[in-house]
Amino acid sequence: MADNKVDDLIARIAHVTGIGSQSDLARELGINRSGITHARNKNQIPEKWVVKLYRRFGLNPGWIDSGTGKVFLHADRADDDGFRHVPKVAARLSAGTGSFEVDAAVSEYLAFPAAWLAEKGSYRSMVAMEVFGHSMEPVIQEGDTVLIDQSRTQILAGAIYAVGVDDTILVKRLEKHPDKLVLCSDNTDFAPIYLLKDDCEKVRILGKVIWSCREYR
Repeated sequence: MADNKVDDLIARIAHVTGIGSQSDLARELGINRSGITHARNKNQIPEKWVVKLYRRFGLNPGWIDSGTGKVFLHADRADDDGFRHVPKVAARLSAGTGSFEVDAAVSEYLAFPAAWLAEKGSYRSMVAMEVFGHSMEPVIQEGDTVLIDQSRTQILAGAIYAVGVDDTILVKRLEKHPDKLVLCSDNTDFAPIYLLKDDCEKVRILGKVIWSCREYR
């Protein structure tokens, strides 16, 4: 009996990304688990899967389909069990008045020690973004890259979060009060943003900032 291409794919993906179940894979693909069952029955990997796995993890489309060739499309992404690779998206976080740059396309992948990421949470829920603006200085400066855990959306007073307000995305410290939400800047030149109860419905907590780095030029 011929091997099932979808079963083989699931096994390969589990090895390189840590996705260990069909339910987790379905979640990453944005489909119902029945969609995986349907693909298994047809013994065919849908083209939409190939596109989504490439965008999410940088997996080589040829490897996704056949299991041969380079695992990752980009040469700078090492296939190393000691590291996990987190996507950095093209969108940038504003440490200022707001950013309209909300492009979710992956620009590159950043490698982190797997053990360190495991202490922080699930790497599959994490995304890296670049910051521009000066409102969070000196803690976060313009050009810094921050790591955001998108699974951590419950507000912890004083912690730094990526926040969506209408069509803008910001990086701010949050303070939650019974009748309002306060978006605070570390730079005292920037006044706090007060959102009353009705305005809070427009706010999307994108995730908690858990790490930042600075590249010196």
